[in-house]
Amino acid sequence: MARPLALTLGEPAGIGLDITLAAWRRRDELKLTPFYFLADPAFVARRAKRMAPDLSIAVVEPAAAWTAFKTALPIVDISVPVSAEPGHPDPVAKNVLYRSGFPEPGHTEYLGKLAEESTGAPAQPVMMLWSPELAVVPVTIHLPLKEVVAKLTADLVVETGRIVARDLHERFGIARPRLAVAGLNPHAGEDGALGDEDLTLVRPAVERLRAEGIDARGPLPADSLFHAAARASYDVALAMYHDQALIPIKTLAFDHAVNVTLGLPFVRTSPDHGTAFDIAGTGRADPTSLIAALQLAARLSSRSHSRPVALRA
Repeated sequence: MARPLALTLGEPAGIGLDITLAAWRRRDELKLTPFYFLADPAFVARRAKRMAPDLSIAVVEPAAAWTAFKTALPIVDISVPVSAEPGHPDPVAKNVLYRSGFPEPGHTEYLGKLAEESTGAPAQPVMMLWSPELAVVPVTIHLPLKEVVAKLTADLVVETGRIVARDLHERFGIARPRLAVAGLNPHAGEDGALGDEDLTLVRPAVERLRAEGIDARGPLPADSLFHAAARASYDVALAMYHDQALIPIKTLAFDHAVNVTLGLPFVRTSPDHGTAFDIAGTGRADPTSLIAALQLAARLSSRSHSRPVALRA
């Protein structure tokens, strides 16, 4: 029997539980692959009583989740009491984590650390935002803009490109992935007139990728990289910093883009949105991105039978 997907709670004061309930209620309509929810059952029951009083939940072990999913939302007990109220940040929102001394800048980096600790092998997680319209990868992720140039190296671009090309081939089934590499500076540096990083850093990285047989082009001006005709010429765009990647995909696919973590020994997807504290617990949260994340995780796991799958609501 196929294995269910594992869905983690995320920030309990946000909309994670709301969209999980909404997705489960549409399980038959959408033919969703069964999943179980890693959470505190009492917390789920309290919130569900307000939002979906007719909802059935079943506290199960993972092996029983596939069968239970037909008639109840399967909950795997995390054995940690959760008392958060909607809209009042508790442990998982980035600003709360930072204030409490959490050392990792985000989920992507934290999962890489956990993978290294559990396997003993180095892991470099790569964040890809995927949608049918566009896939993008920020080479640097959660950094202040003033720190990007210091952190951006040719080695980082090359290693990111390798991981992206490998996982697009192995997990997405693309025979020879096409990588479009954006320049760091306006107009990709205008041949050095607007900064030399594209000449001295990005271009050599692209040449190294091409020498390894990877279909990579760049540095390309980012301002003309995301219109329809340009998007048809590549499978993924590598951007040099966070907003260079996320602005175009959130413009084109705000409600259905999926965050996929590449470079890990398991499949991991997540909705491409935040905690939405302002509407948590109201029933107004749109589950479209979570549903897309569940569907993509099921698709990728079908090509990765030996790998467990984790999602975040």
